[in-house]
Amino acid sequence: MLRSKLLSLVPRATGSFRTMSTTTKLTTVEVNDKTGIATLTMNRPPVNGLNLDLLRDLRQSIAEIEGNKSRGLILTSSNPTIFSAGLDIMEMYKPDKERVRAFWTALQDAWLALYGSSVPTAAAINGHSPAGGCLLATSCEYRVMLPKFTIGLNETKLGIVAPMWFMSSFLSVLPRREAERALNQGRMFTTDEALQIGLVDEAAGTKEEALEKCAQFIGTFAKVNPIARALTKQQFRAAELEQLESERAQDLEKFLFFINQPAVQKGLGIYLESLKKKAKN
Repeated sequence: MLRSKLLSLVPRATGSFRTMSTTTKLTTVEVNDKTGIATLTMNRPPVNGLNLDLLRDLRQSIAEIEGNKSRGLILTSSNPTIFSAGLDIMEMYKPDKERVRAFWTALQDAWLALYGSSVPTAAAINGHSPAGGCLLATSCEYRVMLPKFTIGLNETKLGIVAPMWFMSSFLSVLPRREAERALNQGRMFTTDEALQIGLVDEAAGTKEEALEKCAQFIGTFAKVNPIARALTKQQFRAAELEQLESERAQDLEKFLFFINQPAVQKGLGIYLESLKKKAKN
């Protein structure tokens, strides 16, 4: 798999890039013909909840970006206030037996593809980014966030335990002590707080500015050999990627056992009711 990714990094003989816009149901990929950088936009109303279909689209789009020899990937949202609200609770509440298996497998696939991507990755966080949204953002190498939003892995407040590979993304960004405390507290960080502790790298006033700063980060690799860069990244992230790859089946069974516990289902039901009440007000 790594060999095929590295081969895709070999520059085109023409040395040029074409503009390409490919739209799937829930994601859009646009490649800038001048920079060669692809922008991957999540577009699942109302809040980019990570359901089975969006997760599959994300993985497909990442593969497409690597396959078309893009110079980098910027992940963002079409929603002006939500980057991603995280995992779609409806996939886990009173779940269909086969669909919930497919859902968690698709989440594993999406994380492996993004965290292990051979191209430079950055997130333009243009809205709130709790739980799974934070997972996507921290799986990228660089993060630029707009003001007055929040980000964090708040699973414990929903009665959910984040698996080890969620923690790996967090630990690749934060010192262990900060990461452990934030995870245990289910803490959500404001943009200023996230910037202060290093959860995000820069702040931006607008989405356009955030995209530009992400592009500038990816541009810092312009004079770096892409294969050497990709191999270096892979070595840094190999342990976490290989751990999930080798424990995928066990991870799935742990999730299924946990999510089907009566107490967990009750907690998810209460949370859904609170969302319905909030929507009415």
